[in-house]
Order: sequence, then structure tokens, then C-alpha cells
Amino acid sequence: MGEVFQFHREIIVSGDDPLSKTIAEELRGAGARIIKINTAADLRAAGVHRARAVVCAGPNDAVNLEIALLAREFSPTVRVVARLANEVLRRGVAGVNGPGAILDLADLATPSIVEAVLSRNTHQFDAAGIEFVVWGSEARHDGTLRELYADLAPVAVVHGKHSPVPGEVVPCPGRDQRVYAGDWTSMIGVKDELEARGITVPPPGATRSRHSRMRRAVDAVRAMSDDLNPMVYPSLVFTLLLTLASTVVVRLGHHNPELSWLDALYFASETITTVGYGDFNFAYQSPFLRLFAVGLMFGGVIITAVLTAFLADLLLSRRFVNTTGRLRARHMRGHIVVVGLGSIGVRVVTDLTAAGYDVLVVEQNENNPFLQTVAELDVPVIFGDSTMRQTLEAARVDQARGVAVVTRDDMENIETGIVLLEVLGSDTKVPIVMRVQGRALGTAINRRFGFENVRSIVDLAAPWFIGAAMGLQVLGTFWVGQRSFMVGAMLVAAGSELDGLLMLELSTQTRVIAIIRPEGPIRLRPRRDARLKAGDTVYLIGPYRELIATLRKGQPPPLTAINGERSSTLAAARRPDVRPPRWAQDVEV
Repeated sequence: MGEVFQFHREIIVSGDDPLSKTIAEELRGAGARIIKINTAADLRAAGVHRARAVVCAGPNDAVNLEIALLAREFSPTVRVVARLANEVLRRGVAGVNGPGAILDLADLATPSIVEAVLSRNTHQFDAAGIEFVVWGSEARHDGTLRELYADLAPVAVVHGKHSPVPGEVVPCPGRDQRVYAGDWTSMIGVKDELEARGITVPPPGATRSRHSRMRRAVDAVRAMSDDLNPMVYPSLVFTLLLTLASTVVVRLGHHNPELSWLDALYFASETITTVGYGDFNFAYQSPFLRLFAVGLMFGGVIITAVLTAFLADLLLSRRFVNTTGRLRARHMRGHIVVVGLGSIGVRVVTDLTAAGYDVLVVEQNENNPFLQTVAELDVPVIFGDSTMRQTLEAARVDQARGVAVVTRDDMENIETGIVLLEVLGSDTKVPIVMRVQGRALGTAINRRFGFENVRSIVDLAAPWFIGAAMGLQVLGTFWVGQRSFMVGAMLVAAGSELDGLLMLELSTQTRVIAIIRPEGPIRLRPRRDARLKAGDTVYLIGPYRELIATLRKGQPPPLTAINGERSSTLAAARRPDVRPPRWAQDVEV
């Protein structure tokens, strides 16, 4: 038998956190051979020169950067997908990276969190130069989607309490799907088309309330008053009495020349503050007055030092900043509370303030490096433990428009969410958005505690890494209920599983929203009897796992070469009696 060798489809993945593990599992499910590494030193042994992609998705920027740079040095054509939180490094590496992508979790997760905390029912994205809108609303009455929304394309249905299966999410249903009053229905259409139907697409911004200068000045005075050292007031009283008594002594005891009451007050004040004797002096006065001046000068030095120390303590103390935040919170209404000032928290704050919303931050670490950023944005900060009821009440969560709980600690986020429900009540209309790492924990929290807006960082970020590793174009991710959806584009390759496939044979959980053919115009909402062919650029929407599987089918099939002649292994891979080849099994370097 002739010599056989494979055209390798390995993808090298580094990292050992939930995101990296999920990426490896999803890529494995998409038919890739996964090679796991821990350090850049493992790249050569992993076969980087023949790999399809290198994914550096661990939490350590230094390790990811080293692997990404060396992978590009070893192979100029391999796709390098790296996770970097440092903005400077991200910009620098992106400019020289080549095929692949440089991604940041905060960039990927923030839009979904902002949409949820604002209770937005629309998600906008651009595909093929057309502005699409995913729009959601409650069904007004029982009926089919076709009866309620005519020819708008359904994205998902979340059954409500009047449905036989409350809470069930039906992705990409047909237009004849029956819904019940109160079910959440999510539809997609072109923005102009929705507006023509009377569906208003709200602008992304808002009007941020501006407190008057007078009220801010009053708040500042109150903050200073509350944070002053208790000994300041006795010291001020003593200073006043000393000045008045000295004025009387100088007025009555100073001769040649005799001083008026104003001159005496001026002379006593400059003696107490030790600023000099340019106008009057005690050189030719009685011994009693000169001894009195000596004691007055020492007393003045001491009291001035004490007052200066109290003032410095006031101006430099973090308690002053904290008190200012609490006082500003007393006057806030319709604001958004962001709990946790990490990389995602500061992005949420930045995006919300840029859109014109009032924001208040709750943070436990008084030395947080992002405090300078929120100070420049004029966002008040309350320092305290977010799991304490008093801290959340000080943030006026009962008057807030929404609360985003985005600390780095999953357990702290869950505990904060539970306390929020105790403060606001289980039937609160204030959206509580909670960040967690893994999807399994997010699902468990939703089922056990009833939180409707749990956002898994893994679910938000993984599609972007997977898409970049496979050479696909991810246009955006969004959530309907507790399901993560993705919008993506792909080029149908010749000989792929999608080449020649009828639309009706696609997964029922994905929906094609547009097709671009080299010889024709854009086809919006193609019919189910349309046939895909090589060269088509297809835009799809659906749950991201199903969409990744569909996008994978549009890739060229794995090939083998036998005596120089290529043949597809796709048909053999489909046969149940044929074991997968050795190269399709996972290895770890």
C-alpha cells in the first residue's frame, strides 16, 4: 500500500482555567485535534509549525504574550489567538500578530452586561453592511409567531408562566411556533424594516443628570464636617479664645505707640502665626509683655501645627473620599450601581458614563488601581463590603435603575446578589446582573435563586476565541433568557458539508439571515428551499454551540494523501464502523 500522511488540523491550547478548558472542549467537539501546552517551551514539541492555530487563553498575560510571540516567530502562517488584558500590550501585539486575534475578556463581556443592566430589549449589529436589530418583547396574546409578527424572523422564545413549559427556551423556532401571552419573543430584522413597522429602536445614550454646583458644595462641606477629627473643634475654640485674649492684652499693655483694637488684633494674629514683625514688635515694651509674647509665640506654633495636621489628615484621608461618595449617593435616583472595580467593572462604568448614565461604584479595596479612572469620570465611590446590607443601602440600590455585580470572586457576587434580594425584595423590578465564571454555575444560580441575568464570562468570551481559531468571523454575542446566542459569518468552502446543502437541511437551531453570492446581490432571509454552494458568504444566528458546529461544516474537509493523490476522509469519518484516526485524539505536551 502506498505511503499515507495527513494534512494536520491540530490546534494548540494553553491555559488551565475554565475559559481555556471550555475552548478546548468546544474545539474538540468541532473535530479539531487539541494539543495542550503549559509554557512557550512546549511549542516546538507540540508541532507549532504544522498547527492550524495556537490559542493562548490562560489568565496570565506574561505567559500568553510569550507563547503568542514565539508561535508567530516559529510559524508566520499559524493563527495566533491570545488573551491579553493589558491594553498597551494588546495594541502592540495586534499590530504585528498576523492571522488570528488579540482579545480581552473585558471587551467581550462588557456589552452584554451593559445591555442587561439597562434592561435593553434590542441588540444591534452590522452584517454585510446592513444594520440588523434583534428585538425582544412579551407576546401580547396567544397565537403563532406568524400571526403576531408577520414575516419577521424568530430568534428565540422564552415561555412564560402561562405556557405549559414555563422557562423553556426555544432557539430559532419556526414562524408557526405557538406562543402564549407573556412569553418573551425575540425577533430579528433590518433596522429600517422594524422602524417602518412602528418598532422603536432606542438610541444607545441617555441624559445624565447634573447636580447643581451649590448642592455639590454643600455635600463637600458636609463630608468635611463628618470626617473631621473630633479634636478639631476644641482646637479651633482654643485658637479663637487665645486670639481674643491676646488682642485684649496687647491693646491694654502695648505703649509707644498705643494700638487700636484693629491693630491689636492684627499684631496678636501675626504673633500667634509667627509670620514676622514688619509693622509692630515687642522690643521696647514692658518685661511682662515681652514674656507674654514669648509664651504666645510658642502657643501659636503648637496650635498652628495641630490645626495643620488635622487639615492634612482630612485632605489625605480615604475616609473623606468615602464620605463624599455616600453623601452624593443620598441625592441619586435612577442611577446604576456597579459592584466591583476590576477590569470588567471599570469598562462597565466607562461605557455607561460615556452613554450618559449616572453611575455609582461600590468597592472594597481603597487602593484599587482603577480609582483614578472613575475619579476622572466624576463617578462617586462607596468603600465597603458589598455583602453587607448597610453598604448596599448606602448606595441607594432601592432607587437604582440597575445593579451590576462584577467582582472577580464568584462567591462574593452570589452573596451580594442574595443580600440585594433581601434589600429589594424577591419581586423587585430592578435588574440584578451577576458575573460568574462558568456556565454550569450560572445555570445553577438561575435555577436555585431565580436570578434572571447571570452572565457567564466563559459563555461570553469562548465563541470569539473559538471562531478566531477556526478562521471564522464572529460578529457579536447576546443573551435571550439564560441562553447565549452568537452572530457569525462564514465562507462555504468547496467540498465542505454545506456545499450543495439545502437550507431546510441545516440545524433547526440556527437561522440564516443573509447570503452573499459572488455573482449576485445580498439575499436577506433566504427561503428554506434555497441551496448553499461554494463561495457563498453566509450570515447565521443561533445558540453559539450549534452555530459553531454549523460554521465548522462550512470548512474544507480534512484530506489525506495516498501516493500523492488526495482523497476526502469525511465519508469514512461518518461511518460508525470506522474508528477515528490516531491524529483525531487529544494529546498533552
